Amino acid sequence: MTTLEIKLTLPDRLAHRAKKAGLLKSQAIEAMLREQLRKQAGAELRAMMKKLANADIPPMSMEEIQAEVDAVRKARRPGRRS
Repeated sequence: MTTLEIKLTLPDRLAHRAKKAGLLKSQAIEAMLREQLRKQAGAELRAMMKKLANADIPPMSMEEIQAEVDAVRKARRPGRRS
């Protein structure tokens, strides 16, 4: 676990409402950060899928996919240089 100290400058009304709602507590900030990271990962995945769809790459057979997976696994085995 990492301890961080965060200093925020917020409008008074927003700071008051957030504090009253319990949103400035560690657990609430953790939940907000996790949710934002999940959303960003989803957005990145959608962007990558859109790029892939626009790349006009022919689909791979299961055999071709397996050959690629096998090659990556072989390259990652201990004692091998990449």
